[in-house]
Amino acid sequence: MQVYKAPLRDMRFVLHEQFTDDGFGGLAAFAEHTPDLLDAVLEESAKVAEELLLPLNASGDLEGCTYENGVVRTPQGFKQAYRQFAEAGWPALAAPVEWGGQGLPEAVNKLTEEMICAANVSFSLYPGLTHGATTALQGHASDALKQAYMPKMVSGEWSGTMCLTEPHCGTDLGLLRTRADPREDGSYAITGSKIFISAGDHDLTDNIIHLVLARIAGGPAGVKGISLFLVPKFLPKDDGTPGARNGVTVAGIEHKMGLKASATCQINFDGATGWLVGEAHKGLAAMFTMMNTERVSVGVQGLGLAELAYQSAVHYAKERLQGRALSGAKNPDGPADPIIVHPDVRRMLMTIRAYAEGSRALGQWCARALDAEAHAEDPETRLRAGDFVALMTPVVKALFTDLGHEAGQLAIQVYGGHGYIREHGVEQIARDARIAMIYEGTNGIQALDLVGRKLPAHMGRSLRAFFHPVSTFLEDMAGEQDKGLKAMTAGLQQAFGALQLSTATIAQKGLKDPEEAGAAATDYLRLLGLVAMGYCFLKAARIAHRRLAEGSEETDFYRAKIVTAGFFFDRILPQATAAFLAIKSGKRAIMALEIDAF
Repeated sequence: MQVYKAPLRDMRFVLHEQFTDDGFGGLAAFAEHTPDLLDAVLEESAKVAEELLLPLNASGDLEGCTYENGVVRTPQGFKQAYRQFAEAGWPALAAPVEWGGQGLPEAVNKLTEEMICAANVSFSLYPGLTHGATTALQGHASDALKQAYMPKMVSGEWSGTMCLTEPHCGTDLGLLRTRADPREDGSYAITGSKIFISAGDHDLTDNIIHLVLARIAGGPAGVKGISLFLVPKFLPKDDGTPGARNGVTVAGIEHKMGLKASATCQINFDGATGWLVGEAHKGLAAMFTMMNTERVSVGVQGLGLAELAYQSAVHYAKERLQGRALSGAKNPDGPADPIIVHPDVRRMLMTIRAYAEGSRALGQWCARALDAEAHAEDPETRLRAGDFVALMTPVVKALFTDLGHEAGQLAIQVYGGHGYIREHGVEQIARDARIAMIYEGTNGIQALDLVGRKLPAHMGRSLRAFFHPVSTFLEDMAGEQDKGLKAMTAGLQQAFGALQLSTATIAQKGLKDPEEAGAAATDYLRLLGLVAMGYCFLKAARIAHRRLAEGSEETDFYRAKIVTAGFFFDRILPQATAAFLAIKSGKRAIMALEIDAF
């Protein structure tokens, strides 16, 4: 069965304890948001996830979305749940106050996103994409467009989408053909087809606002000629209510491996009325405002599903009786011991646990940087936060989704044959997790973005935003006397050294041969992510040691934090060595086979 209880204690740990020294906190914009207030928000969010959304997860997957006569409908219960969700103000949580939002920090918003994704990742896409769309509008739209659309989108009354992909082009947006013809009134006629549009049509809101990439006639070729347009499903009337149907039609919905309760649509724009967002021919930059936000959120999807996989697998491992413990019977009065006594089952459970805790900590560090980038009063802090976000966005998106998918597979393995059938619900986790490695830019593209754009940008300045705090922390830990912390420090020092050598290798080889950088990209992203998680785990372990030394009554929580950190350093971080060796080997083994030999 799908088992989920929001991990509120660990969320409070990463929110209030783990990153107090990162230089991204103490923002005046959030001065009124006390820890008690933020904790209350998390507690209420947990109720929504556990009581409203989780009960619809399996049934929504079984029923899926339907398409008939041009109309898309979500599964039973989704419309009512969305209404409750919106009326309670959850879509407005981190939105600007000026448009009706609550203005809470992304540090809290990302934790609530995790809960929603864990409970019902299909549902999460509807408000999640709207939040991304409002971010793009806030940064680039005219005041008139903001006034007309932001309040209703922030409230959840209207929803939003992101329309990039076309049947003949996905990642290579320079090939897109959707056309925008200017009209005398300042609007544009949008004509073209888009596919794979998440939440592209549904019955949850009165209107759907599409952000569409298209070309204005006469513009430059390639990506330099792309513009961004706001295209509503219904054209608003003077009073702001939905009016006439725009030239936007749904040609069908995709029948997918997972995320079946999220409507993924094929959309046709037939001379649809749209308005330019930002400057002409600079739409890609505007759209990336949304995409970067969405990429972090997609990473959070992987984290949420990992947590769901962990809790479901633990529940089953404690209940399922099979065999006897190698060290002697642990349930002598029963016919067998619970499978959680077996080392290999423990290995799988601890792996998923470490993935979830490591992702939550690193994700929170990135969320704090997002807040500092937007709200810090000190320009130097804003710059450093922006550099950190730029560097870590592809890591969060790719690594978290890789680990979320692996967590789903491990949960199935814990359940054995019962995991492979639909009844227990863990096979759904694996299916739902798979798409996150593909959409919003495949994980291979994220790796190429990391080594091809982020590393060389500004003469490597983004790397300093990460390398400096890690090296400073390792220097600070040099005098640590605790045996366990010393071993973890040595492990992180070794992995960090491998990262530094790998960075230099890519820089040297990549300048001479771009294929060398491309061949190293995926391994390098994994290496960087592992080191970042190791840094987070070592910080967490040191805090836990101090709390125990201070006499904290939460001994179980802090001891578990130390044990999980130890598992990460002993069993997961050694992957850094393998990644380093693969990077060092270069492109030869990858590129040697002639194409005709495949």
